[in-house]
Amino acid sequence: MTSIDELFKKPFSAASAKRKLDSARDPNELYKAAKLDAEDDVKSKGKSPMVQDESEEDDGYAGPELPPDFDAEDIPDDEEGRFFGGGMERQTAQAMQYIDQNEEADAAPEKFDVPWLRRFALNFEKKISKNAELRGKFENDPQKFMASEADLDTEIKSLSILSEHPELYSEFAKLGCVGSLMSLLSHENADIAIDAIQIIGELTDEDVEAEQEQWDSLVNAMLDADLIELLAQNLTRLDEESEVDRAGVYYALNVLENLASQSSIAEKIGQDPNVLPWLIARIQKKERPVSQNQQYAAEVLAILLQSRPKNREKFVSQDGIEVLLQLLSAYRKRDPEKDSDEEEYVENLFGCLNCLVNEDFGKQKFLEAEGIELAQIMLKEGKFSKQRALRLLDYVLGGIAGAPACERFVEAACLSTVFGMFKRKQDNQTTEHLLGIFASLLRLLPGGSAPRIRTLAKFMERNYEKIEKLIKLRRECASRLSPVEQTIEKERKTFTEEEQEIMESEWLSRRLDAGLFSLQLVDVILAWLVAEDDGAKQKIVALLADRDEDLSLVRKTLQEQVEGLSEEESGEKDSKEMLETLLQFL
Repeated sequence: MTSIDELFKKPFSAASAKRKLDSARDPNELYKAAKLDAEDDVKSKGKSPMVQDESEEDDGYAGPELPPDFDAEDIPDDEEGRFFGGGMERQTAQAMQYIDQNEEADAAPEKFDVPWLRRFALNFEKKISKNAELRGKFENDPQKFMASEADLDTEIKSLSILSEHPELYSEFAKLGCVGSLMSLLSHENADIAIDAIQIIGELTDEDVEAEQEQWDSLVNAMLDADLIELLAQNLTRLDEESEVDRAGVYYALNVLENLASQSSIAEKIGQDPNVLPWLIARIQKKERPVSQNQQYAAEVLAILLQSRPKNREKFVSQDGIEVLLQLLSAYRKRDPEKDSDEEEYVENLFGCLNCLVNEDFGKQKFLEAEGIELAQIMLKEGKFSKQRALRLLDYVLGGIAGAPACERFVEAACLSTVFGMFKRKQDNQTTEHLLGIFASLLRLLPGGSAPRIRTLAKFMERNYEKIEKLIKLRRECASRLSPVEQTIEKERKTFTEEEQEIMESEWLSRRLDAGLFSLQLVDVILAWLVAEDDGAKQKIVALLADRDEDLSLVRKTLQEQVEGLSEEESGEKDSKEMLETLLQFL
C-alpha cells in the first residue's frame, strides 16, 4: 500500500534545484521531532500500545454491564427533542453555529496593499526606535533591551511577505523603510544584521515575480543607502567558526549574486574597495573538504569578472591570476569529488581564468605566471582538469594579442600533446577547442619563424595524416549541418523579408548547434595550409576530389564568414582582412 509520505511527495522542479543553505541543525526539524503524532498517547511517551491477549474475547463493548431489565427499544426517539442532533439542544446548536460563522469571518486573509504597508512601516519604525532607545539607555544591562530585540527580530522576518507582493516595492522605498532596513546591517547584534541580510536576499531574489521597474526601485534605494559597503563590512566582521555567522556570510553572498544580475551593479560591487579583496582571500582559505561558502565565493567572483572589464582589470592588478593558478595547481593530477562543492569550486576557478585571458592584460599576466606550462601538465596528466585546461588554452591563444602566447605554447612543447589528442577520437567540444588552437597558431605565429615551421611540419608528417583527419571532420560537420540548412531554406520561403530578419539569429543558432562553427574552423585551417604549402594543397585537392568536391566548398564557407563580419570593430576588421587574403589563395 502506498504510504502517506509517498502520496504527498512533491515532484522535482527547477526551483527545487536552486541553491540552498546547508545547515547542520534545522530548528524546524528539531521542533517536528519533538511533536507527538496525533494518535500517540501522551502518557505513553511514544511507546507502542500494549497488545491485547488473543485469548480474550472482544465483544465490542466497554464499561460496566447494562442493567438486566434494559431494553434499547424502550428509548424514545429524540429527533426533535431536547437532544437535537448529537446530544445538543437546538438553541445551543444555533449559538455555536453563529460563533463559528463569526470566527470564519475574523479569519479572512489579510489584504496586503498600500494601507497595510503603511501600517507595517509605522510599526517597523517604532520597533527600531524602541530597540535603539533601550540599547542606549541600558547599554550595560542586556536584560532590559532583550525583549525589544526579540520584537525587532520578529518584525524583520515578517518582511518576508513583501517578496510575494513586489507591486509594493516602490511604495516601500518611498516610505523610507529601505533606509531603516539598511541601518540594521550595522546593528550591534550580528544576529539582527544577519536577519536583515537574509530578508534583503529574499526581496531581491530572481524567483520574485517582480517587474524590472519594481526591482530597480527597491534595489536603487538600497544602493543609495550604501548596501554594498554594509555587506562588505558584515563579510569582514562575521566569524565563520560560528554556525550563525557562517549562515550570515552565505546570505551576504546570496545578496551579491542577486545584485550582480545587473552588469552595471556588478561593476559597482567589483569596484568596492573591500569586496574583491575579501573574495580573493576567501577562495584561498584552506578547507578540506571545500565548504559551501568557499564554493559560493568562487561563484560570485566568476559572476563579477564575467560582467565588466573594469572588474577584470582590478582583479588582475591584485595578482588575481597568480592566485587562481596557484589554487588550480592542486588539481593538475588530483580530481575533485564528483558532484561536490569542490567540483563546482574548481569549475568556477577555471571560469574566472577563461574570462580574464580574453583580455590583453590578462594574457600577459597568464604568461608571466607560467600558466601555459601548468595547462600543459594538466593536458598530459589531468583527468578532470584536462578538458578545462584545453579550453583555457584556446582562449589564451585567441585574438590579435595571442601571438606571444602562441610562441610560448610551441616553446613549451605543447604541439605534440594537442596533435596527439587530435589523432584520437574526441567529443565535439574537445575537437572544437583543438581546431581553435590550430587556427590561432596558423594565424598568429610569425611567417618563417621556427615555431610556425614546427607547426606546419605537424600537419605534413606521416603522409599528411592530420589533413586526412581534417577532411573527414569537414564531411562529418557538413553531414550534420545539411539537413538543418535544408529545413531553414524551406522555412525562409514561407516568411516575408521582415520576418526573415527577425528569424536570422534563430537560424544562425540552429546552424551553430549543428556544427557550423567547427566547419568554419576546419575550412580556415585548410585555407591556411593551401596558402602555406604546395604539397598540402595537392593533398587537400585530391582528398576532396574523392567525392567530386573541390576548393569551392572551402571558398564558400570563408566568403560567408567575411560577409558576417564588420569593419567597425578592430577585432572583426582584422579577421575580415585575414579571410579576404586567404580567399585569394583559393
